[in-house]
Amino acid sequence: MKTVLFVTHRQKHCGVYEFGKQVFRALSGSTKYKFVSAECDSLDELLESIKTHRPDVIIYNYHPSVMPWACTRISKGVYRNNLTGIKIVQIGLIHEVTQQVADTATAYRNTWILGRSPKKVNSLFDFYIAADPTLLLKNSLVFKTGRLVPEYTKVSPPPPIFTVGSFGFATPKKGFEKIVQKVQEEFDEAVIRINMPSADFGDKDGARAKAIAEQCRKGIYKKGIQLKVSHDFFTDAQLLEFLAGNSMNVFMYEDTGGRGISSAVDNALAVKRPVAVTRCPMFRHILSAHPTVCIDDSSLKTIFNNGFAPLQKIVTYWDRAHLVWDYERILDNAFRSAAHPVKRERGVIQKLKFFRNRVFTLPDTSFTWLRNTDAAAKDNLTLPVAADYTPVTLPQGTGLNRILDDEARALYELATQKLLASVPLTMTKKMARANVQQAFVFDTVYRLRQNFQKPKVLCVGSYEDTASMTLQKMGFEVEDIDPMINFSLQEFYTRPSTVKQSYDIIFSTSVIEHDPDDESFIKCVAGLLAPGGYAVLTCDYNDGWRPGDPKPDVDARLYTKADLEKRLLSYTSDCELVDAPRWECPNPDFLYQGKYRYTFATFVVQKKLQ
Repeated sequence: MKTVLFVTHRQKHCGVYEFGKQVFRALSGSTKYKFVSAECDSLDELLESIKTHRPDVIIYNYHPSVMPWACTRISKGVYRNNLTGIKIVQIGLIHEVTQQVADTATAYRNTWILGRSPKKVNSLFDFYIAADPTLLLKNSLVFKTGRLVPEYTKVSPPPPIFTVGSFGFATPKKGFEKIVQKVQEEFDEAVIRINMPSADFGDKDGARAKAIAEQCRKGIYKKGIQLKVSHDFFTDAQLLEFLAGNSMNVFMYEDTGGRGISSAVDNALAVKRPVAVTRCPMFRHILSAHPTVCIDDSSLKTIFNNGFAPLQKIVTYWDRAHLVWDYERILDNAFRSAAHPVKRERGVIQKLKFFRNRVFTLPDTSFTWLRNTDAAAKDNLTLPVAADYTPVTLPQGTGLNRILDDEARALYELATQKLLASVPLTMTKKMARANVQQAFVFDTVYRLRQNFQKPKVLCVGSYEDTASMTLQKMGFEVEDIDPMINFSLQEFYTRPSTVKQSYDIIFSTSVIEHDPDDESFIKCVAGLLAPGGYAVLTCDYNDGWRPGDPKPDVDARLYTKADLEKRLLSYTSDCELVDAPRWECPNPDFLYQGKYRYTFATFVVQKKLQ
């Protein structure tokens, strides 16, 4: 069992310390890795911990304000000369992470730059972990986890008088005064409870906390409003009791950008009281809740009346078991990629076999017909679309296993138009002749879902999948997985909460050809399908292609009739084609990058009833 040294600074009244403490406590339950903790305030203390524990990897609970000694000493390679005889992988658990920070993070070790000679990059860590579920994983050095919501099992009755609670260190722009103002705008009688302890970094004597408290008191102008301010540094249990003692908990931060996610909300979510927040980016991980929990868009009364239900789905997987799973798979990938560095040349990924679980997380500028973040973000903000749609009438002798050529483009034109009407920006940014795949998948999933009363549907490779986006806009539930937004299919299969043999429909548009390990891909799909369930896949296809022949750089292979008819089906004995296939295509009609000629094929199977 490999040893992981979890390094943090010595105990302080500090949010970074408290967050790291909670994370380490959860990770201590791992049965795959041995986690040991070390509180270090100097390089000498770190070196002593390394000699004592002889770790295989070090995770730093890092923030420059609490670990300044690490900024200059480690990055200059002071102890990178194998002082302990161990090749140590270093990972930074970073707190103030944004998408830009994640995208531009670099590693200390050798880095390939556009095919030139290796160049040393003087960065702090080999890899990075961000506890930000909203992060897009465009950088192979950056991993992400869900949040950690503490366990709280007590069921406490709500207070007799409507009570609004909040807490936090008295750092700038926490908006405590705004809470006082907002409560009085909506209520004539209420209790406001705020706890602001002193902070060892920035407000050690508590002067700022007391000053803010005084401003809050001065802001009270209604007789029926009671303000109770405390300055206690709660234990974990005491903090949860404080939050559970409120009718709802409110956070009105004013930060506009450049910050990580607030951990204050994690504790508020634990007690399952309604939560209201501003549109501050530090709350970006819960702003997708529906109905909204954003106070900029709704009232306190409405958010309170909606209860905790809008947040329940978001926080379902933010528990200890899922965090341990997150860290275990991150460490697995970090060890694998550290042992086998990837050579990247003009966006091309080499040695794909070492990145089976993270191949899609690497940005590839040539693969733009499936990726356009800005367009999808704008499409997702638009209103829902009508749920009415009539699947195309399939001509006599035409089934679901076929070639998607010009004949298919004409057949599925109405489906294409539905996608264009639902997510126009994303659709128009893609290659028009490739959209027949999305149209086929959308039409087929819509067709098959009518065989079930309330189907459980999974989209594999969902990042900017217009079929998935449209189905969800029509009001249908679709579970999305994609290494760009969460994890690969293989990772999802091992997730603690994943229920095998439970999905009625699994669909994937032009994904399987990019996975170096399509055997495990098919086995995972088959293992997730419920008896009688359907898998709907499309792929890049050329029956004349053979390994070693030219192909798009982003593809691990092009598929042939033998692949679809024999090889893929051989990976599972539980699935069979839904109809007789028509995969003959002597003249492929799709040209990619002006030099790769192929077409698209569908692969639709049903799991046998047991």
